[in-house]
Amino acid sequence: MYAVIRSGGKQYRVAAGDVVRVESLAGKVGGKVTFKEVLALQDEGGLKLGTPTLAKAKVSGTIVAQDKAEKVRVFKFKKNSQYKILRGHRQPFTAVKVTEISAQ
Repeated sequence: MYAVIRSGGKQYRVAAGDVVRVESLAGKVGGKVTFKEVLALQDEGGLKLGTPTLAKAKVSGTIVAQDKAEKVRVFKFKKNSQYKILRGHRQPFTAVKVTEISAQ
C-alpha cells in the first residue's frame, strides 16, 4: 500500500515505514504530523485518484529530524572584470517517518 502526498508544493510517493525528507514543517523531533492532501492511494482494492485530493484519506507520521541539507555553492564569475562571488545555501528540511496510511 502506498500513497502520493503533497507537501510544500512537491509530491512524494510514500509507504508505511518510509522516511521522507519534506520541506521544513513546524514541530519538534518526536512530534506527530498528518498529511491531509493525499493525491492518490494504492491498496488492495486498486488505485484511487483524487480530484484533486481524496477527501477522507490521510497519511500520519512522526518527525525524525529537523535539519539542513548539504551546502550548495553558487559561484558567479565574469571574465575580464575581476568579478567573483561565492555564495552558499543550506535548505532546511524535516525528515518524517510514515507510520500509517488510512483511506477512511
